[in-house]
Amino acid sequence: MTPDHFQTWAVRQALPLWSENGFDRDRTLFHERLDFNGCPIPLPALRLMVQARQIATYCRAALRGDSPAGEMALRCLAEVEHRYHRADGAAGWVFSLAPDGRPADRRRDLYAHAFILYAHAWAYRLSGDPGLRHRAGDAATELETIFRTSGPGFMDAVPPQDAIRRQNPHMHLLEAWLALFEATGEDIYRDRAAQLVTLATTRFIDPASGLLLEDFTADWRPLHPAGQNRAEPGHLLEWSWLLHEYLHLCAPRDADGIRQVAERLHRVALAHAAFVHPPVICNAVGQDGRVVDGGTRIWPQTELMRSLGTNTGSSGMIAGVLAHFATHYIPPHLNGGWIDRLNADGTPAMDHMPASSLYHIYGAVCDLTNGRAGTG
Repeated sequence: MTPDHFQTWAVRQALPLWSENGFDRDRTLFHERLDFNGCPIPLPALRLMVQARQIATYCRAALRGDSPAGEMALRCLAEVEHRYHRADGAAGWVFSLAPDGRPADRRRDLYAHAFILYAHAWAYRLSGDPGLRHRAGDAATELETIFRTSGPGFMDAVPPQDAIRRQNPHMHLLEAWLALFEATGEDIYRDRAAQLVTLATTRFIDPASGLLLEDFTADWRPLHPAGQNRAEPGHLLEWSWLLHEYLHLCAPRDADGIRQVAERLHRVALAHAAFVHPPVICNAVGQDGRVVDGGTRIWPQTELMRSLGTNTGSSGMIAGVLAHFATHYIPPHLNGGWIDRLNADGTPAMDHMPASSLYHIYGAVCDLTNGRAGTG
């Protein structure tokens, strides 16, 4: 499979599958899951994060001319704003909705709030609606108020589920700030992005191993004793790509240092790949480099594709990675669907496909065929 074939698969099969079978026209919301025959699987709750990812993906695809579903995505965003925002009378966005349209989970989740900002960025780029730009600004201010802490970074959830601080929602918040800066040109988003880049480069990365760790204390110390912390190689690749995006969009003064961090994250992730040719990214390793979860998911493989395209000396691996990906994660019999998780022995670990993977898959398509997220 070449990058162009990957794009053709996405345009002709994957995007239509999720805008047709994957969209509930009665509720004007996306389904979260399809079975391997492409039929929706009813769930007791629909998460804000999934709606936001699908909205952003279809706005992005409409901008590239890859899908006619842009207007549908904008209608979905309007419904999401109506149903999820302040649905219980308090500031912020509820985590999920029940089938009757009432809140199923009222907690405020930083990860989900980051993605609704990301959706607003792409929706504004597609529509040019100044109201969306204004509402994005209000939602950004609201986020900083709800999840505020006395130090750098934000709480993971309100009310908090535990005392752990996690890098993952901060990574996606950086992605949202960058998307909003690119969409609006407003310096406040560049400044917010710079703060998260500083947090990541000074606190998230273990200097000895080069691994970006997952879990921290409230003052951003590794959660467990030295050598006992967990890392996900897919997140190293995702951060590497995001740091390159930050360099491209924001041209910071410390660009050389950030570029070195990004390239080291990429190299360290590849050093923990399951095979060397082609590299396959496992789910998790320990701080000592030992594999603690040898299974694989689809999204680290798509982040590998994006990172290979932005880090020097790695682009020659893309053909092998795509060939493995086509065989193991998007087999032809699924007609645009995918296998999201594989066990360590390569057997499927799920009996359905989650909508949330499309955001990662289409992101890889865009970067492999354009080299720039801004036009796709």
